[in-house]
Amino acid sequence: MLSYDPALIERFPAIRAGVVRGTGLRNEPSSTELRDEFVATQTEALARLEETTIAAIPSIAAWRRAFTAFGVKPTQHRVAAEALLRRLSKTSEIPSINTLVDMGNLVSTRFAVPVAVMDQRSVTGSTTIRFATGEEQFTDLGSERLVNPEPGEVIFVDELGIVSARRWCWRQSAQSAAKSDTTEVLFTIEALHEDAEQMIASAVADLEDLLVRHQPEAELTSHVLSPQSPSAPVDFRRVY
Repeated sequence: MLSYDPALIERFPAIRAGVVRGTGLRNEPSSTELRDEFVATQTEALARLEETTIAAIPSIAAWRRAFTAFGVKPTQHRVAAEALLRRLSKTSEIPSINTLVDMGNLVSTRFAVPVAVMDQRSVTGSTTIRFATGEEQFTDLGSERLVNPEPGEVIFVDELGIVSARRWCWRQSAQSAAKSDTTEVLFTIEALHEDAEQMIASAVADLEDLLVRHQPEAELTSHVLSPQSPSAPVDFRRVY
């Protein structure tokens, strides 16, 4: 199960999220077709960025306000979607990593919303998105050292206090990163801006289409979360 803690919902009632669970996945290098689609999406995003600054994109601006609200400087710790777009604007390219990560980055680039791709092997029980107490444990990408999140920051955390993502949608843990042998993943797509509900529905549909075309043997289930429906059960089915 994935759920938003009531205290978080109370502080951020605009939150909307799409959750897609995939099992029976194969995380190989991306096919030529997927890489070509990813490149085309990046080209389209670059064209949009010629007309507006990244900080002025409504979805990014809303995340900046949210980060500020729980005590994180949004220009120091950038929401994942903003970091991705800034990398694209500076280098004109987001490199291919693997099938699952490329799908997440493609959808994130297309809709300017954070998309997490979280391997579920190291998750114990339910995952809750909540404010940290500071006692939970997190291992950063590329590191083996356990650190504690800062009290009050937003985290994805399991029943053993192991953190999958810090500062809400800033960085995932080493354990949650999708690897070559990943077979089960939880994708989360989140937004806080005025048109979040419609955008999340479109982004989830886009992600599901990518998965069906490029992972035809996988089993997919999905759910949309909101303050009225803040939890997605383990065996959730598609709900819109």
